[in-house]
Amino acid sequence: MELKGLTIARVRGALESGETTAAALAGQVLAYAQQENRRNNAFLVFSPERAMAQAQRIDEMVKRRQPLPPLAGVPLAVKDVIVTRGLRTTCASRILANYVPPYDATAVRRLEEAGAVIVGKTNCDEFAMGSSSENSAYAPVRNPRDLERVPGGSSGGSAAAVAADMCVVALGSDTGGSIRQPASFCGVVGLMGTYGRVSRYGLVAFASSLDHIGPFGKTVRDAAALLEVMAGRDPSDSTSAAVPVPPYLAELDRPEARDLRGFRVGVPREYFAAGLDPEVGDRVHSSIERLRGLGADIRDIRLPHTDYAIACYYIICMAEASSNLARYDGVRYGVRSPRCRNLSLVECYRATRGEGFGPEVKRRIMLGTYVLSAGYYDAYYRKAQKVRALVARDFSEAFRDVDVIVTPVAPTPAFRLGEKTEDPLRMYLSDIYTITASLAGIPGISVPCGANGAGLPIGMQILARHFNEPAMLRAAQAFELFGAQ
Repeated sequence: MELKGLTIARVRGALESGETTAAALAGQVLAYAQQENRRNNAFLVFSPERAMAQAQRIDEMVKRRQPLPPLAGVPLAVKDVIVTRGLRTTCASRILANYVPPYDATAVRRLEEAGAVIVGKTNCDEFAMGSSSENSAYAPVRNPRDLERVPGGSSGGSAAAVAADMCVVALGSDTGGSIRQPASFCGVVGLMGTYGRVSRYGLVAFASSLDHIGPFGKTVRDAAALLEVMAGRDPSDSTSAAVPVPPYLAELDRPEARDLRGFRVGVPREYFAAGLDPEVGDRVHSSIERLRGLGADIRDIRLPHTDYAIACYYIICMAEASSNLARYDGVRYGVRSPRCRNLSLVECYRATRGEGFGPEVKRRIMLGTYVLSAGYYDAYYRKAQKVRALVARDFSEAFRDVDVIVTPVAPTPAFRLGEKTEDPLRMYLSDIYTITASLAGIPGISVPCGANGAGLPIGMQILARHFNEPAMLRAAQAFELFGAQ
């Protein structure tokens, strides 16, 4: 079966027609992914036993002519910060090198119950801390569009796996852009739902008030299909929202979803200022004009506190990272340094964390500890939380006048491996257009909107108010089907 461009609908059609079986497709995908992984390092571990067992269950359903679940036989990759029962989950860190979880994340369980076939765990920045997938303890991920460039981060392995046809869909996590930015760099669709829309149970915590689980796909519809299965209240996660989940796919099938007549699209001037690559700006502007051609009413809007978002975000996320990663000490969690047998408890902690964590994780722990320390908490962390409220208010006011907001995803296309590793500030600025939605807790999606002169993909970001994923998906699909070049 042709793997290039394979979608959920195509997999289902092939199973129902007898063109292939779930087991044959799983075997084909695994063989191809293992071969491609030598080039791009998108996967850290493969799961052939689990994949084939699930595929055989699907084939038995086909044989018995039972109704197939919505994701029957669909090969799925899972970012290695999302726990999987019996399958090693390292967070791309040495400190969790041998961790095999005894349970599945809620999102993983729901997708597998819907028929998805898990083929493996994808590489990422260590503990999801990064914007390039170069911070992995197990070597960086390479962008399948250009192997000398990064795939984005931190969910670079999942984005690269979908872009390289090593799976049909994938799961990532997004704290400040870690789904949307790699989707843009790799030329695929990446979706972050409203905070609380998808359970975080089983997502290894980085910054708990910002973390999301979300899907990658080759089409908007595929991303929506995964979101529809995963979304909804989960008693295991107190932050998951008890808000009804709309039938996203049915909404996208409605005749009125095929154009944007009467749709109000906001364009914030703050996102098209200095620092934006001219080719990225041109592609996004031309995409906005194509939205106008589909009937959308394009409106200029203001998000006045955008300039403060980077500082606000990195204070909050580093503070929460410092708190969340305190548990990895070689006693409660994590691999203990072999030197500990001759050391005091405090020295053992120092040795374990010094050997187990990479430089970016250490940097964030130290900065987070600093901003939470006595004498600095009010000056930094408390003030950042106040700024976060102002950023959220900007969006609330904007959504009184518009249905969605359109912006670039990243200021540049994918940059070269090693280009920004020595300059953390430049690396952090890669998230400048995505962190605001994360701070506000609103949903966002990255859809491909063309390429630059060198053929590198460029993404357009579409944002909507809390729990209004249907509007966001409608705009994204209309652009994908009728507006994209």
